[in-house]
Amino acid sequence: MAHNKTLLHFSIAACFALSGCGSDQTAESSHSSKEAKGVMTDAANNSTFDVKASAVDETEDEWVSLFNGKDLQGWQTFVSYQPKDSKYQDPDDLPVRGVNNDPKNVFSVQDGLLRISGEEWGGISTKKEYANFHLKFDVKWGDKKWPPRETLPRDSGVLYFAVGEPGASMNHWMRSHEMQIQVGDSGDYHSLDGVLIDTHCGSANQGDWHFYRYDPDMPMCKDIANRVLKLGEFENPIGQWDSMEVIADDTMVIHKINGHEVFRGYHSRQVIDGQQVPLTKGRIEFQSEGAEVFYRNIRIKVQSAAL
Repeated sequence: MAHNKTLLHFSIAACFALSGCGSDQTAESSHSSKEAKGVMTDAANNSTFDVKASAVDETEDEWVSLFNGKDLQGWQTFVSYQPKDSKYQDPDDLPVRGVNNDPKNVFSVQDGLLRISGEEWGGISTKKEYANFHLKFDVKWGDKKWPPRETLPRDSGVLYFAVGEPGASMNHWMRSHEMQIQVGDSGDYHSLDGVLIDTHCGSANQGDWHFYRYDPDMPMCKDIANRVLKLGEFENPIGQWDSMEVIADDTMVIHKINGHEVFRGYHSRQVIDGQQVPLTKGRIEFQSEGAEVFYRNIRIKVQSAAL
């Protein structure tokens, strides 16, 4: 997700105002020619893993495949529409296609891969909810880009602890935490529909958009419902597979890109009836957001206790 218009319930009391900490948004054209940083994990190199090929039943402390490479068993699709612009400010009452209504095959299986076309926006989510989990998957960009983001960096994302109704955030996605998947920005944190996190951070901005940057050496920022830039640059060039991970339990969430930890947050929660309550269980959702993208080796390990 490139921008979150829902900036609720956040405080910068614990953050210092720093200079020179802009967003470091990377142009797609230059990023594709960069030398690969970081290392590909075994997953991206097609090594053998101890993974159960099941989208339905899990055993605690064992890796389980969430995607069988044949169909979308175990998943639910939600398609909204193709926005007119990329400002993320559509009226809340715009009509959407809805759940499992995907006439343009935004979400499909192609050559054993999960393909998301990006033409219309929305998400594909697990039917089950997960807590205390370690999620791994590989991702590679396709060739197609669609209006209104045809001139912007390729964009998708993985949402976790996703709860409530589809389309609650900006008509497109569930209430959730997001690990950004976008050229040059993969690993960034986003809050969707006002969920909250605490993290070590400093100030950052992009024009008039003020947000944060993750740095474990910075003070703890409380009640963040905004974007937080990841630490480091570990994506591979466009056309290569990247391996990504989300680790989440009752106390913390971690984002990893090609084996490198780039974000860590604490105390996941949401606001219900004006009160902050823990948010420690939910679905996993992959976004459609204007760019063709492929996923494979989507697997999860559910732990018997906090990680």
